[in-house]
Amino acid sequence: MSTPEIDIRPATRSDVPLIFSFIRELAEYERLSQDVVSSEERVAQTLFGPKPAAEALIATVDQQPAGFAVYFQNYSTFAGRPGIYLEDLFVRPALRGKGIGRRLLARLATIARDRGCARLEWVVLDWNEPAIRFYETLGAKPLDGWRVFSLSGKAMDDLAG
Repeated sequence: MSTPEIDIRPATRSDVPLIFSFIRELAEYERLSQDVVSSEERVAQTLFGPKPAAEALIATVDQQPAGFAVYFQNYSTFAGRPGIYLEDLFVRPALRGKGIGRRLLARLATIARDRGCARLEWVVLDWNEPAIRFYETLGAKPLDGWRVFSLSGKAMDDLAG
C-alpha cells in the first residue's frame, strides 16, 4: 500500500468555491450550519480582494481536495511581535488520521516562524475531544484562566452607536 501524496499550498482566487464548501462542511461538523451567513462572493472579497483580511491554505491528498486552514496575523503587545491566529482548520472526515491536519499546522508554524511571529494560536470547541487530543499531541496547551469573548450582531451595533 502506497503512502498518500499530501500537498499543502496557498489558496488562490480560483479556490473560492472549494474554500466555501469546506466552510460549510466545517460548520456542519461543528453543528453550526445555521451560523454560516457568508457567500462565495464574500469569501472572494475578504480573502482575495484589494485588502485581504486573511489567508488560506489548501490541502490535497493524491491531488484531491482534503482540507483547509484559514488564518490571519494578530499582534502581541507583550511580545512586541506579530502572531498568527488560526480561524479554521478542517480535514474531511474520511481523510482524517493521515497526517493532513499535522501538515497544515506544520506549514502554519513555518509561516509563523518565517514571519517572526511570537505564537500560533486558535480556539477549539470544548466538546471536540478528538481535536483537543490531536492538538495536545503536537505540544499545544490550553490557556487556563482565559475565556474567549465575542461581540457581534445587534450587541456590536448597539455598542458602536
